[in-house]
Amino acid sequence: SEVSVSWRPSAEFAGNAYRGEGIVPASPRDVWECIKPVAGGPRTKWDQNVKDFEVVEAISDTVSVCRTTTPSAFMRIISPREFVDVVLMKQYEDGTMLSAATNVEHPLCPPQPDFVRGFNYPCGCFCIPVPGEPDRTQLLSFFQTDLGGYLPQTVVDSFFPASIAGFYSNLTKAVKALKA
Repeated sequence: SEVSVSWRPSAEFAGNAYRGEGIVPASPRDVWECIKPVAGGPRTKWDQNVKDFEVVEAISDTVSVCRTTTPSAFMRIISPREFVDVVLMKQYEDGTMLSAATNVEHPLCPPQPDFVRGFNYPCGCFCIPVPGEPDRTQLLSFFQTDLGGYLPQTVVDSFFPASIAGFYSNLTKAVKALKA
């Protein structure tokens, strides 16, 4: 499927806010099963940018504090990262499902020595039903990530658009495998 990736300077930090949009050939429920931020979910298997995902504290059924780790990337120029976020999951009456997050500090999750601490500024994914097409989902994603460390902004700017496009491609493959 085609994916559109755009960006502009973030109002939150000295990097960019990225927007990804594409149609995934699967129902919103199947897409949500692949992307929802839950421990033990399939995302660590298909998303090349998620090595591990854990719930540090469940605040309610829909709000939790989570730690995500990433492998090294961009030919190992980018070291493994860790992110600690408060995550909200919500379903709307029209069937849209949302996962929204932003960075948070948590006493049970101090920085780990083998990771660079990165920061997600307000970000999220919307799984939006396509009217009249139950096996198609519009996926709208927003990322504002400060990878931390000492990476030149040019490295970050060259990594993110391809990474977001890869996210959509790998998600499409994961959903097909889920339905198989």
